Amino acid sequence: MSLELFTSKTCQFCEQVRDQLELDGVDFVEYDVDADREARKRLGELVGTNVMVPVVVEDGRVTQVGVAGRGCYVNTA
Repeated sequence: MSLELFTSKTCQFCEQVRDQLELDGVDFVEYDVDADREARKRLGELVGTNVMVPVVVEDGRVTQVGVAGRGCYVNTA
């Protein structure tokens, strides 16, 4: 299984998901959409231009957006 986590360094909800994945011992690749233009572009292709992070992608498929309906909005345009 390939797991990717799209985050923003200013988002507390991203920190919660990252911490939980690490606690569970899950291997993942994290992309900071604030610092990485290519990651922001790819996130836009996956979910659209106005999206909430964190976003979890498993094997190329979006499986989670936000945390229990909460997250931080980023513009991927």
